[in-house]
Amino acid sequence: MLQLNQIYKVFNEGSVDEKIALNSLNLSLNEGDFVTVIGSNGAGKSTLLNVIAGRITPDDGDVLIKEKSMIDVQEYKRSRYIGRVFQDPMAGTSPTLTIEENLAIAYSRVHKRTLKPGVTSKRRLYFKEQLEMLGLGLENRLSAKVGLLSGGERQALSLLMATFTKPDILLLDEHTAALDPSRAELITNLTKKLVEKGNLTTLMITHNMQQAVDLGNRLIMMDSGNIVFQAEGKQKEGLTVSSLLEEFSKIKSDSSLSDKALLI
Repeated sequence: MLQLNQIYKVFNEGSVDEKIALNSLNLSLNEGDFVTVIGSNGAGKSTLLNVIAGRITPDDGDVLIKEKSMIDVQEYKRSRYIGRVFQDPMAGTSPTLTIEENLAIAYSRVHKRTLKPGVTSKRRLYFKEQLEMLGLGLENRLSAKVGLLSGGERQALSLLMATFTKPDILLLDEHTAALDPSRAELITNLTKKLVEKGNLTTLMITHNMQQAVDLGNRLIMMDSGNIVFQAEGKQKEGLTVSSLLEEFSKIKSDSSLSDKALLI
């Protein structure tokens, strides 16, 4: 479903601030895979998602979705294949438009556009049915401006907008990090529900180790632009926060020793 081949990206090349963000990275996701991605700041996690989405062009390598190269496909055209939810609840919706107008825009990404109104009675009924799954009562507020919603409500709406059109790839960029604990738990549970319901191929960045352990069927750990640890199946099921922290400490320790060896 998703394949990244030898993705290499460097920022500020040739300067004192040179930073290799992705170091000839390879990654493949099968249909229905739900992969959680962890790693310290600067590990390359967000760059990875931006390369997949088309926001950043890699210096080398290729991105394929359903065996089709996306490397020359612009970001707005990739939105037909990709759904994305950002960390900032304000980023995924338009505050000046109503709930149903926001949903209509998301709907039009994968459906043929016509000169008919964006919100028809048939679509309004469909939007209500989809909103009911959130359990927030938003189905009764279709004409409300999105700017009046709380952060948790907006993020729930963003998540629905990214998933109800069943994208080939769903990208979640720390989408619960800006929420209070109760709303973060709500969005986490909704994520699990919507991903499983749609059998969506998903890549989710998180700094929440418990979330990384609990969600998905695969986990990858990144460091310095590389995938340094992977777990899936029974191994993933057996992971705990403590075992992940131990693995990360071991990797950082080995990396430090390698760096010292280069100086000898």
